[in-house]
Amino acid sequence: MRIFRFILSLVASLMLIWLLSVTHDIKGNTLPPMGAFLNPFSGFWKNAEPLKGIEFNNASLSALKGNVKVVYDDLLVPHIFADNLQDALRVQGYLTAQHRLFQMDITARKASGRLSEVLGARTFKIDRETRRKGLVFAAENDLIGWGKRPESMALLNAYAEGVNAWIDQLKPADYPIEFKLLNYKPEHWSPLKSALVTEAMAETLCSRKDDIDASNALLYFGRDTFDYLFPEWNPKQQPIIPDTGQWKDWHVLQPIPAKEATQTNTIGALFDAPGGSIPDIPEVDRYMVGSNNWALSGAKTKSGHPMLANDPHLNLTLPSIWFQVQIHTPESNSYGVSLPGTPGIVIGFNENTAWGVTNVGQDVSDFYTIKWKDAARQQYWLDSTLRTASLRMEDIVIKGQPTFRDTVRYTVWGPMPYDDEPENPLRDCALRWVALDIPEFSTLDIFMKLNSGKNYDDYRASLKGFDAPAQNFVFASRTGDIAMQVQGKFPVRGIEQGRFVQDGGVSSNEWQSFIPWDQVPSMKNPSRGFVFSANQHSTPPTYPYYFVGDFEDYRSRRLFDRLSATQSATLDTMKSFQLDNFSQKAADALPVMLNLLDKSALNQEEIKLVEVMQAWHYNYDADQLAATLFDSWCDSCYVLTWDEMDVVRKAKKPILYPDGWRWIDMMKNDNNSAFFDILDTPVRETAKDVVLQSFKRMVGYFQKNPDKKTAWGSSRPFAIKHLAMIDAFSRLDLKPGGCKSAPNAVSRANGPSWRMVVSLDDQVTAQGVFPGGQSGNPGSHWYDNMVDTWANGEYYALLFLKSPEEISDRIMAKQTFSPH
Repeated sequence: MRIFRFILSLVASLMLIWLLSVTHDIKGNTLPPMGAFLNPFSGFWKNAEPLKGIEFNNASLSALKGNVKVVYDDLLVPHIFADNLQDALRVQGYLTAQHRLFQMDITARKASGRLSEVLGARTFKIDRETRRKGLVFAAENDLIGWGKRPESMALLNAYAEGVNAWIDQLKPADYPIEFKLLNYKPEHWSPLKSALVTEAMAETLCSRKDDIDASNALLYFGRDTFDYLFPEWNPKQQPIIPDTGQWKDWHVLQPIPAKEATQTNTIGALFDAPGGSIPDIPEVDRYMVGSNNWALSGAKTKSGHPMLANDPHLNLTLPSIWFQVQIHTPESNSYGVSLPGTPGIVIGFNENTAWGVTNVGQDVSDFYTIKWKDAARQQYWLDSTLRTASLRMEDIVIKGQPTFRDTVRYTVWGPMPYDDEPENPLRDCALRWVALDIPEFSTLDIFMKLNSGKNYDDYRASLKGFDAPAQNFVFASRTGDIAMQVQGKFPVRGIEQGRFVQDGGVSSNEWQSFIPWDQVPSMKNPSRGFVFSANQHSTPPTYPYYFVGDFEDYRSRRLFDRLSATQSATLDTMKSFQLDNFSQKAADALPVMLNLLDKSALNQEEIKLVEVMQAWHYNYDADQLAATLFDSWCDSCYVLTWDEMDVVRKAKKPILYPDGWRWIDMMKNDNNSAFFDILDTPVRETAKDVVLQSFKRMVGYFQKNPDKKTAWGSSRPFAIKHLAMIDAFSRLDLKPGGCKSAPNAVSRANGPSWRMVVSLDDQVTAQGVFPGGQSGNPGSHWYDNMVDTWANGEYYALLFLKSPEEISDRIMAKQTFSPH
């Protein structure tokens, strides 16, 4: 019996050891070896940090030319002091990896289509689409362009060396917790991975694909109705660069007349092609990645010196998309936020200038229909001549499964992203995207010049050659200049060229040239005393080149009004603009809807809801019930108006919906339009009927869901999710104000990812905050220590040091890096 018990105990022990030493797949989720994960000496406990923070031991790095001193402030911001730029970036790489290694790794993996190596089959579709869109191809082309300047590659290599120095000294016990959870180890960094991080941002900001939606809308409605529903210019909008007569005498490049696919039967074929999944039910003004920036001249500030502000609106994650850093060399002293995985500072200021960015929104990606010779899909027609597609092999490694080899066809236009999806209407379409081109200059060069710039001439010269993603670069200097440059590589187009899917069988549909740099819109020291952008149109229609894209219609109008009216501005004034929850869309739409609403058809409970909205001042503050009511009513009214689109949606076809501003204008000025008629009823409805029915629907929804009838901050889910979507590492408890049509553009998981205001006085001062923390370690005090500050609309003074010996009560620790 004892022997039996011993054998049974031994078997049980061996089984337990085995269970704790191998990975396990549970409902498609892979768990790490739990023994290693729970080990108190090397498992997740090792990642916990005491409140006093990290130990800042001195370190040595090979290839350093001299000592580098680093000062940490109380926000865990490293202030790097080096005798040369290579050393500074080498240490920047080391420190960024120290705090954000998993974020860097997973960002590069996503952009390179390599998530499945560590996450398994659940990310296979994401990886495949990423490869097929050409992001790896684009990053490889980046290196070709960047490699033309050995100085740039030396800086990129220095940054990568710093990252790898941190990785090389790690033991498995020291790996960030996500590596332990996913059971893999970090790889070495390289300039290619920095390029991939850059392309990841390009995909976020300039990979528009509404061509098929617009093409189907044109086919469905016809030209006259399409033009009525989809005008490209909102007459209420204030463009980034107004017409002051500056382009009246330009010698303008003329596009070759393009043969649009909309003039052929090609679009009919697209419309009739098998559909995919049913598109989401639309909401008024779908969320668009955006931002605000502006600069005031000294004539509008209390100090008499310029001020600058920037708040880029992006998907909010933990860790934050940004990492704060100061970089001091003999040539420059700059502070701001960097993109983990890339060297330098993207948005920030130095001792003489400040700069910031917003997304331009112009379309620089077009789809072209390809006519194949036969079912083999190897040769296609171009100008009545057969061309052979080149084939790029993409090996996708899938954890726990065989490697998948994909074949991506490349045409003269670019890759065939959806060639593998027979049901996709874009299956026979090639993608022409400016981000796939070999760049003229390194992105690093652009920002290094901005980081060290001393005046307007330096700012202007630094931007030349910045191709993608196109950005509105705002600028201010201590010498008194303010400026705005719409910067990117923009094709010279014929009217509506690129708005629809184009015929890829005609070479004249190619982008024949690009707008000359000296004719790309820009502005310096306007008499109005400010420059600004909020993703609205770059120019009015009088600009001699045609632009197409997604443009914002509300934030820009609100900011224009406030910037025009402001005088004696301070940093607090600038912050109040960034935190403004006023919705211009609500101010436009609600009075029209209330005017159309038949109050006699409402009961007393419904009248009370109307009174709540009538007393509202259009601010999406967290405590406002009216914002919740209006938002639901507005969305319901919009969907009910466009029931015509349901025919297309039920056929699982993508189709464009009219912009919110156009719909509001129709309710106000054409409320008998046939589009307000509800197709499923025998009577002819008008806007009044749609407004009333949608109001009743809104009331009914809240009666069925009383828990949703709350103040705005509690009414809709808002979360700052961990990059790996781990709820325990996320912030799910926030109830902020703001909305996508307000300057404070908080929308579910999106919002201001970095708020910065700068005063260019004799001594530059700045304040800023982002919704996260410097550390990527969920066990650190500095993982999310700024989230509540951000949510409360508060800022931190940014510590801008002149030397590592400078005295401040905010200095927490110091560290020295020495050569081996």
